[in-house]
Amino acid sequence: MNILDRIIENKKIKIARSKKFVDIANLASQEYYGRTCYNFADSIMNGTGIISEFKRKSPSKGLINGSVTVHEVVSGYEKANASAISVLTDTCFFGGTFNDVLIARETVKLPILRKDFIIDEYQLHEAKAMGADVILLIASALSVEQTNDLASEAKALGLNVFLEIHNQDELGHFGSNIDVVGINNRDLKTFTIDIENSIRLSKELPNGVPKVAESGISNKETLLRMKDEGFDGFLIGESFMRSENPGLSCQEFIKSCGL
Repeated sequence: MNILDRIIENKKIKIARSKKFVDIANLASQEYYGRTCYNFADSIMNGTGIISEFKRKSPSKGLINGSVTVHEVVSGYEKANASAISVLTDTCFFGGTFNDVLIARETVKLPILRKDFIIDEYQLHEAKAMGADVILLIASALSVEQTNDLASEAKALGLNVFLEIHNQDELGHFGSNIDVVGINNRDLKTFTIDIENSIRLSKELPNGVPKVAESGISNKETLLRMKDEGFDGFLIGESFMRSENPGLSCQEFIKSCGL
């Protein structure tokens, strides 16, 4: 069983447990559930394009940063002029929590991506309740039918939909309810990185679709090359989170790239 399979099996168990304790009606009664979400694509296209991430750990790298708080990091990202913020909510493998997004929502006025392995409509209602603006659909974790169904339901709830693909076979997951496409340089089954992957796949997407490069972007040269290749956004987490002050690292990086 590869890493992605292990994560999905664990996710199924967690969702089933959550449903027993908190139903959708309860989620819908939460403060942030009824708010209008910020527009993810507009924020990327009209800003620096940087999607800065709060991530404590990962299955491949272990602990990345366990000393900083959500509040200090996301407020630093906003000050640095990030276009959006990604917050991990998977606990077992990434050390994230539901509350991390709540804190981020209370802190910043930027689109917030709930970054998790979404496989059930229940998680969409969770995302609304925690104040997220965007949900991530990972093609390698879903069938085309599941992607279409979840994207349709997310749009009905007013959420932005961010589709992540990794290879040519996953291009079929793109549909009319997808707002932004992310191309991941990291293979979620092996966690190896191929920085050329985004460039190859980007040429296969329809014109006009906002495109985001993910993983392995840690220097100015890589980002500027991606920008020249037509990418609008860049999801960066680990290189910022490994510093003592992720917000400052983000600010210095954005300035160095002239964004």
